[in-house]
Amino acid sequence: MQLTSVYHRLKFLFVEQTLLVIKPDAVARGVIGEIITTIERAGLKIAGLVMRRLSRTEAEEFYAIHRGKEFFAGLVEFIISGPVVALLVEGENARQRVRELAGATDPARAADGTLRQRFGSSVRQNAVHAANPAEDVEREIRFFFGNLSQP
Repeated sequence: MQLTSVYHRLKFLFVEQTLLVIKPDAVARGVIGEIITTIERAGLKIAGLVMRRLSRTEAEEFYAIHRGKEFFAGLVEFIISGPVVALLVEGENARQRVRELAGATDPARAADGTLRQRFGSSVRQNAVHAANPAEDVEREIRFFFGNLSQP
């Protein structure tokens, strides 16, 4: 086996994948490129990208973990209000790093320089959805990208 082949197989063990969704408010404001640049400058790789408009059924499926909560209906209405851009992000410790880059859910409480602080305007219109490692990241990745295997 060639050394480069061994390297790529070992790299698989340390590369983590996660999902970042650029929400309709950020898409409408034209900041897709700035968000992607922020992710890449942090040393993470964009391994997949898809832009689409979710149907109500798809939005309800994607946010199923929040079904029954008071904000569920408003969240679904917002996410179907325009196209979203889903990013498959990979890199060492990608899940935690992307959550840190996204910042707190409420842009007013998000740390300076985070995506939500820079591009969000409210708790709902907060520019991005960053997959939560405590929830089902793989399910969210499959929702947008199917059954992709890591590199």
